[in-house]
Amino acid sequence: MPDDSQVRAFYAGKNFFITGGTGFVGLCLIEKILRTIPDVGKLYLLMRPKKGKEISERLEEFPKQPVFEKLLEKNSTDIFKKIVPVAGDVGEENLGLSPADRQTLAENVNVVIHSAATLDFQENLRPTVKINLLGTRKVMALCKDMKNLKVMIHVSSAYVNSYLSEAHEKVYEAPEDAEKVISLVGTLSDEALEEIEPKVLKSHPNTYTFTKHLAEHEVVKCADVFPCTIVRPTMIVASWKEPVPGWTASKVGPQGFLMGASKGVVRRLPMAKENIADYIPVDVVVNQLLVAGWHAAKDKSGLTVYHCSSSTCRPFRWEMIEPAINEMLHKYPLKSAVWYPHLKLVPSIWLFKLSAIFVHFFPAILLDMLLRVTGGRPM
Repeated sequence: MPDDSQVRAFYAGKNFFITGGTGFVGLCLIEKILRTIPDVGKLYLLMRPKKGKEISERLEEFPKQPVFEKLLEKNSTDIFKKIVPVAGDVGEENLGLSPADRQTLAENVNVVIHSAATLDFQENLRPTVKINLLGTRKVMALCKDMKNLKVMIHVSSAYVNSYLSEAHEKVYEAPEDAEKVISLVGTLSDEALEEIEPKVLKSHPNTYTFTKHLAEHEVVKCADVFPCTIVRPTMIVASWKEPVPGWTASKVGPQGFLMGASKGVVRRLPMAKENIADYIPVDVVVNQLLVAGWHAAKDKSGLTVYHCSSSTCRPFRWEMIEPAINEMLHKYPLKSAVWYPHLKLVPSIWLFKLSAIFVHFFPAILLDMLLRVTGGRPM
């Protein structure tokens, strides 16, 4: 940001409360704030113990994250003292906050960024309602208690309206009554819930888009109380420019299967390569979150909604880079590759399944046999 940036001036001295701060977008967001807004206040991160580590131990690992290398070129590790871990979980009652922590947040936080969500498209309604819908409701309840809240920024998805052929920057009518959905989740067995799921989802393709759509309406309910903004990214991929080109901490989507291709494991992909794939770099998303928050707070406009996408201005198709894929896989190989990397895009699921027998399954069986013979552990 330039020195005279209005965005930087707005966030100077402000205290943040961030959910999802240890995720892909969250890490990039924290890095951007610490690097470009040095006089920011405290960043309260909602964190839960993980893999036997307390939240204080997890925080100690932050400076070791590759995303912070550029930040540490000009700052000491003291910069991380601005980060305050708060024990909690969006899936728990009252966000799992202790009364003391809740009071601290209510008295000190000025900006809330809610990015925590479950992204598993195969999940049933129970976990997605618990985290995406009820988690957002609990965050909004906490926001109501904050004495000096300037803006609430909600990370949604461009696909909450994927059942429409054209979606505008507004919140569309809820696909179902939220209380009814919560009641079903609270009373039905897993089997019964799975049986009625298609009827509940209606035109939504999965529980993720459905519950994220309902979550937007939780934000709408508070838009008259304090400024709120909803940002809807498409498929978030590695960074474009910041903190360094190509940084990622995600194995989702194209990043995952290109990693698999680099290892020599993924050798065929079913791909309609002429179709537009709406990918958006994570640093573009982070910039939009911060600017959207500043704009909503400045205008005190109630609710604003923004899409964050690439297909209308810079549409991407895999056919644009298909000739260069294998060249890049060979130029930047992974040390852990198990086979010579070579990726081929196939135009149908049928061809993919057929070719996978020869280039995925048979080689995997052969490799496992060799590992067993040599005393290794089958993969």
